[in-house]
Amino acid sequence: MDASRRPLVRRAVLCLLSFVLLAGCSLAGSTSSSSSSSPSAGRDLPDTEQAAVPGADDLESDYRKVIRDVLPSVVQIQAGDELGSGVVYDGKGHIVTNAHVVGDGKTFQVTTAGSETPLTAELVYSYPQQDLAVIRLERVPDGLKAARFGDSAEVGVGQIVLAMGSPLGLASSVTQGIVSATGRTVTEGGTGGGTGATLANMVQTSAAINPGNSGGALVDLRGEVVGIPTLAAADPRAGNAAAGIGFAIPASTVKAVAGQIVEQGRVTHSGRAALGITGRTLVDADYQAVGVAVVEVQRDGAADEAGIRPEDVITGLGDTDVTTITSLAEALAARQPGDRTTVTFRRGDAERTADVTLGEQ
Repeated sequence: MDASRRPLVRRAVLCLLSFVLLAGCSLAGSTSSSSSSSPSAGRDLPDTEQAAVPGADDLESDYRKVIRDVLPSVVQIQAGDELGSGVVYDGKGHIVTNAHVVGDGKTFQVTTAGSETPLTAELVYSYPQQDLAVIRLERVPDGLKAARFGDSAEVGVGQIVLAMGSPLGLASSVTQGIVSATGRTVTEGGTGGGTGATLANMVQTSAAINPGNSGGALVDLRGEVVGIPTLAAADPRAGNAAAGIGFAIPASTVKAVAGQIVEQGRVTHSGRAALGITGRTLVDADYQAVGVAVVEVQRDGAADEAGIRPEDVITGLGDTDVTTITSLAEALAARQPGDRTTVTFRRGDAERTADVTLGEQ
């Protein structure tokens, strides 16, 4: 799960744009049985009439089938004193999870859905920029089942999804919701175990995402993993989790990143646009953020070739105002390497613009 050294429940707070939590648990619930009499008819109804909810049996059957098919591919990961989740990527023992789940760890204890005996796994590679990591089991148990990953382009608003993982250490838990939105850009906080990454094209879901769900599976009714649950929003007024607003890294991104790690041992093509600078947020005399001060320019990078220098202050990218390093990251997240755009910046007292061809992070 979220890989801080603090206890599991207290370590949840992060920033989504302004308020976001690292992912984790399902909400407990109960159902009450229906009354055996009808208020309108005033008589007892046969069992067959009480169960007359069109399609309910079919939908429940779909849920149960998906859970039977996919849950064996979702594992619990212990990283130090913390617990998180992961998804079996292939039959060779590779497991994909969040980078904030593995943290700085190199070895982990993994419990599969069909066994209570932990298995040892080692880190293959962690990619905090996209909050993804791959670990590998030292011994592949019989019957280990790889998950099927779907196509993010086919994920639509209103689609029913199930979140599977180990919320609050409750292994093999399942919650249900819908896809609330797609294409969200969110930013993790850099404290409490977060990577500080800006994540583009996230899937927003109403399925419960709580501490411990991080790295698990967001699954559609075809039994395909459509995302890796990663973040839960927080109520800025109450300071705690906002019910029904969670975010998952889309399956296409997971496949692209994990595939490179499995095949090459690292990420060679991120697909993330970059300016090629190191910067910091600049504040004015009233402590208001006013831009990104360029600290270092990468040689032959996009900014270098456009003539941007250290001590310049970036205030815009294309039509987007830039006031903080986070807002710059979010503006870049909406673009692709090779895109052409303009950078607005201040040099001394003069405002300037430069045409830039974006590089790759």
